[in-house]
Amino acid sequence: MKQIEFFGMNSIENLKDILIKERSNKVFLVTGKNSFESCGAKKKLEELLKDKQITRFYNFSSNPKLEEIKKGYEIFQQDKYDLIIGIGGGSSIDVAKSIKLFHFNDSKKNLPLIAIPTTAGSGSEATYFIVYYEKKEKQSKGHQNITLPNYSICDSQFIINLPKKIAATSGIDALAQAMESYWAIGATLKSQIYAKKAIELTLDNLELAINSDSKKAKEMMLKAANFAGKAINISKTTASHALSYGITSRYDIPHGHAVGLTLGKILIYNSNISEKDCLDKRGADYVINTIENLVKLTKSSNIYELDKKIKEIMENIGLETTFNDLNINNYDFLIDFNLERARNNPRKITIENLKKILENTL
Repeated sequence: MKQIEFFGMNSIENLKDILIKERSNKVFLVTGKNSFESCGAKKKLEELLKDKQITRFYNFSSNPKLEEIKKGYEIFQQDKYDLIIGIGGGSSIDVAKSIKLFHFNDSKKNLPLIAIPTTAGSGSEATYFIVYYEKKEKQSKGHQNITLPNYSICDSQFIINLPKKIAATSGIDALAQAMESYWAIGATLKSQIYAKKAIELTLDNLELAINSDSKKAKEMMLKAANFAGKAINISKTTASHALSYGITSRYDIPHGHAVGLTLGKILIYNSNISEKDCLDKRGADYVINTIENLVKLTKSSNIYELDKKIKEIMENIGLETTFNDLNINNYDFLIDFNLERARNNPRKITIENLKKILENTL
């Protein structure tokens, strides 16, 4: 399915034409609880949807649980909606995708879905993945032709007043997605082009977007997140993401922050790959060359300088860089290690490997 995209300040105005095109009258609106109003989206959508019948759903966690999504679907089933809008961070958009998928599975009707991000990080508007938690265990579902949003509207006016901590964790998530996508087993030339754009935009704009009022930098971060989303939609993510889910579910560390904590360590680990522990069919030399290209892309002289650069970026945008800083003093989160994501990591990883990789972060 080819997605239709709109970018730039006031691109939300395209919603009017989409509604006409889709002949929509009943809209199921999935939003964040408080962010929907604070980012300015509530006022704007009330104006654009004033002639439509709207039901708003927002009763779910920042890391949505399956039972919460099911409650949303129960509400959805009470009427005949002709369009779904997911507006907010990755969680809101993922819940909207889930409800669309549940409806398709029950009815075989493929309702149009519009994704409108109000954070610059998850790239969920550009992926078909659905992330949710079931009994503290992270699940990732989706269908390329069903859950990739039909439309995405990336309007930077909704991220201008994003709280600094949310903007920081979202931005690191975009960087991590792009870097992991670049070295992933599932990487292709196309996904690496997207990842490269995301990395360059993030390195040029993230700190400025967080620490200043630069509207341009914030707009560029929205594009960076979208490119990172496009990259992982092809390649998927790797070990840092696999590690992050247990850190988030057990210690309530925001997803992007949790990923950033191990990104540099996994970079160094993967750079020491050999043919014996290489999982990528293209071979260890290919992986080493890919990581060398990544180092050059980030204008670093070697992997250790890049690791240092990641830490400095996190520190400069107000994020802790070690588990000790976050009062995490053991490896219990490894129980939740996501093996599916680990299989996409170019170098084989075991729990014992992970303890050695992470020993300097406690």
